[in-house]
Amino acid sequence: MNHTSVTMVRIYLTEGEAQLDTLIRRLHDWEKASGVTVFRGISGFGESGEIHHSGLLDLSLNLPIVVEFYDSPEKAEAIVKHLNDFIKPGHIVTWDARVNTQ
Repeated sequence: MNHTSVTMVRIYLTEGEAQLDTLIRRLHDWEKASGVTVFRGISGFGESGEIHHSGLLDLSLNLPIVVEFYDSPEKAEAIVKHLNDFIKPGHIVTWDARVNTQ
């Protein structure tokens, strides 16, 4: 099987931060990132330690959001540099991966 090396980027947000729309527009319109997907978590906690979950009694709409994309290592690195001013430190994770080409 043929493959190409890529860099995976994962960005951790919460609904309450109201960054998702701006981030998606930026990745689509400005950065032209590949393979962007948004995941909405059903439960999670972050630096505050407060647990957020999607229960019938929890209507806070402050659930975890994960935005993930991949691109060439050079392009992904450039995108992450641009996002460092917009996303809090410690909320962007990257790793090397391979994508199948056939």
